[in-house]
Formats: sequence, structure tokens, C-alpha cells
Amino acid sequence: MSTDRGEQRRELGVFLRSRRERIRPDEVGFAPGGRRRTPGLRREEVALLAGVGVTWYTWLEQGRDINVSAQVLEAVADTLRLDRQERSHLFTLAGGAGRSGQ
Repeated sequence: MSTDRGEQRRELGVFLRSRRERIRPDEVGFAPGGRRRTPGLRREEVALLAGVGVTWYTWLEQGRDINVSAQVLEAVADTLRLDRQERSHLFTLAGGAGRSGQ
């Protein structure tokens, strides 16, 4: 992984999107119908399930330079059903905000 912070934020966005796309809406209680431009969950759905603002989650996935707490990263990790290794990777990419204990 590059030590360049901008590149790390871009990698974070790619990582979050890939994990978001692998979860079907019906797996988390959303209606499966309707047309979707992307597979899996929409950003708005991840934000709702994680209990964070849509704009904030969008900025996180876009790799914007924002501060993120370990609590919020845990909520996003839970929503995206990340395993232990993926959680560790998320925290690393997010700049090490806290550390996942799971």
C-alpha cells in the first residue's frame, strides 16, 4: 500500500464500494425490486444502516479528507459485514482511527 495519503483515501473508496456492492438489498431488509445503477447497496442505504449521514458516508467513500472515529468505522464495518481481516484493512485505510477489536 502506498504511503501517499491521497492514494490511501482512493483505495479506501474502492474498498468500501466493493464491499457495498456485494450485499443484496433484500439481505438487509430492503425491498429487492426497483432499478439500480449499481449492484448491491446504495450509499444512502449503507449510511442509514450504519447510522451516519448520507453526505458524510459519501465523502468517506469518495476519499475526502475527513476525520472518522473508530465507533463510526465499526458501524460501517458491521453494516458491510466485514470479517476481521477486512475490518483491519478498513481501519488502516482510514488512517488508523482507533483499532478494531473484533
